Amino acid sequence: MGEQRERIRLLDILRGFAILGTLGTNIWIFAYLGDLSYITTYAYTEWRTANDLLRMIVLFLVNGKLLGLLTIMFGAGMELKYRQSKRKNLSWPGGYMWVLLFLGLEGLLHFIFVLEYDILMSYAVTGIIAAYIVKRGDRLISITMKWIGSVVAFLMLAVLALGLLGANMSLGSFDEVAILYQNGTWLEQVQYRLTNFLPLRSEAILVIPSNVFLFLLGVRLMRAGVFAPGAQGKKHRRKLFQLGIYVGVPLNLLIFIPGGAFDLPVRYLFAPILSLGYIAVIGHLIQWKKCEWLWKLLENAGKMSLSCYVIQNIISATIFYGWGLALGGKLNSLAITAVWLCICSFLLVFATLWLLRFKLGPLEMLRRSAIAVFTSRSR
Repeated sequence: MGEQRERIRLLDILRGFAILGTLGTNIWIFAYLGDLSYITTYAYTEWRTANDLLRMIVLFLVNGKLLGLLTIMFGAGMELKYRQSKRKNLSWPGGYMWVLLFLGLEGLLHFIFVLEYDILMSYAVTGIIAAYIVKRGDRLISITMKWIGSVVAFLMLAVLALGLLGANMSLGSFDEVAILYQNGTWLEQVQYRLTNFLPLRSEAILVIPSNVFLFLLGVRLMRAGVFAPGAQGKKHRRKLFQLGIYVGVPLNLLIFIPGGAFDLPVRYLFAPILSLGYIAVIGHLIQWKKCEWLWKLLENAGKMSLSCYVIQNIISATIFYGWGLALGGKLNSLAITAVWLCICSFLLVFATLWLLRFKLGPLEMLRRSAIAVFTSRSR
């Protein structure tokens, strides 16, 4: 009952928006059969074709921004769990550790069987670190954020300087990977992920510090009342709007400069600034009651975000990989964008219909049952 009492609608809407938005980045990885050059700029020297320009416009809106937003939402959710544990006089992180451990297991299975760029495993490790920092109080949260923020900013700006000085920003060739996803069986793709586990998990490991920062940012935004519906929340969100729009938008527009120099700085340093602007924009738009149907759909997707995240990737793999409909490498940017929007529409309807009958999404239900079994046996 306590968890329901503290549920904040804006959080669920933002979580649903973020989950579907992450597919706006991943859809290009699926559509181009694992070739990351299609979500970066190092392989391009100019943007002449409408096909390339549309892809970059979509990526400008979503790449890094929705993942950053989702990471912040995880931190806000952790704060709610922390409040619940304090209210019930429970130890922290206590039972929340089971949630994080199962999140890591879910991520591992998702990585092996669906997508090598899974985010759940990284979130599980991040959550464990952040939970103990939260336990120590606001002072440690502030110190940690200052140190991590400074280090990440320095590294990303160093990468930017190297790129501008002419360093090779290429990630290498993805031809063999594309052939595997075009012609290989599902079992061969699973074997590829297992064989190359560490190389494929390198990004998930390297982003843990920045994820910790964003988790803790979510905690601090939650404590400041940013997501609250009242006047105080609106005041905070106006500040986020100014930061996101007047600072975040210009910095993220740098992604249209080809050559690869701005790829990493935009994704990991500038994108989260625009994520804060998204919080403000959505927080303002949900007051528009004419679109109440849309907010309700997004709210339902947010309530079963884990299920939506996994299902959208399964659907995408089925559409684009060779063992499915084999459309990878065959569609232009307009068609790929349309596929993304169709998948999002399906998930919005699916989540709404599912929650008419059940209180939790299918994977959320499975996780709760599994945790209940394990915790009862450990007593």
